[in-house]
Amino acid sequence: MTTSKTNQPPTNLLSSLTIGDLTLQNRVVMAPLTRARAGERRIPNDLMSEYYSQRASAGLIISEATVVSPQGIGWPNTPGIYNDEMTEGWKQVVDAVHDSNGRIFLQLWHTGRASHSDFHDGDLPVAPSAIAIEGDGVHTPSGKKPYETPRALRTDELPGIVSDYRQAAENAKRAGFDGVEIHSANGYLLDQFLQSKTNHRTDAYGGSIENRYRLLSEVVQAVTSVWPSHRVGVRLAPNGAFNDMGSPDYREQFTYVARRLDEHDLGYLHVMDGTGFGFHQLGPAMTLADFREVYSGRLMGNVEYTRESAETAIAEGDTDLIAFGRPYISNPDLVERFANGWPLAETADMSLWYSGGPHGYTDFPAYREAVTA
Repeated sequence: MTTSKTNQPPTNLLSSLTIGDLTLQNRVVMAPLTRARAGERRIPNDLMSEYYSQRASAGLIISEATVVSPQGIGWPNTPGIYNDEMTEGWKQVVDAVHDSNGRIFLQLWHTGRASHSDFHDGDLPVAPSAIAIEGDGVHTPSGKKPYETPRALRTDELPGIVSDYRQAAENAKRAGFDGVEIHSANGYLLDQFLQSKTNHRTDAYGGSIENRYRLLSEVVQAVTSVWPSHRVGVRLAPNGAFNDMGSPDYREQFTYVARRLDEHDLGYLHVMDGTGFGFHQLGPAMTLADFREVYSGRLMGNVEYTRESAETAIAEGDTDLIAFGRPYISNPDLVERFANGWPLAETADMSLWYSGGPHGYTDFPAYREAVTA
């Protein structure tokens, strides 16, 4: 399905956008960024409230990836959304963002094989098939360790995983979020089911493009039974090699997925269309224009966009929103910098990204503060 680019009112990165009954003040999105500040109990806290509220001028904030169950854990100190304490912690964060006139969606996450038995009392991580990640290892509570061969999930376990997503969506609603994003990208569980490289199943959840989509389809149906469909987004990474991904039939698979997701009238489809976040190089990158041919709803682009390239993508009608990741780490006032032509602060030292505490997290000044200091 092709959406016409003609006879459309002029839009730009700083123009508003209405998604169902939700109006975004601009089309700048804060991309989900894992920052590992939730502590061992994975409960959002005051520091996280400050961090997100500092960035509330974004048209939309997508929270850091948030695990839907203990089984989904695969990174130290990341938040969860599977118990009452976590839900209350997120409510504090959401209230802070809303008090600053911001909008925020929660990203729902299960890491699948991108995990380690250290997170699971010695039990192996799970995946569609027993295929290990080839890479330099995974960060665990006791340091970096080699990837393990995961345990293939039984067919009768999959309804429980779908239920975990449904409950997480309900908890996100209780916490006051404006919506949720289903993380089906970057080599995590739902992406692992989509791709032929990692899904060698012979049941109803593998063996064909249609079957590999089945788990994501069931998760989308579960989440949209809790939220109106326009308050739900889905994230895909068709070009990604992160977590040892990349399948020969990626174009066929992701074209099919986009067509099927188009049936749900989602709030948006979030596509990591760039090649800067690991590129499998199995063929030409799938672009937003490729997705626009088969997806009629709102699109969100992501990966290495600048103000200029984002404006071009929106003006040409290839996308409706652009998500910015790393620039938001050190530019809490990214929208104001774009609006006024102010220079961006240098990207923070990567050693501080997951270091814990406020340094390299909440201590980046807004431009006006920096020039008057």
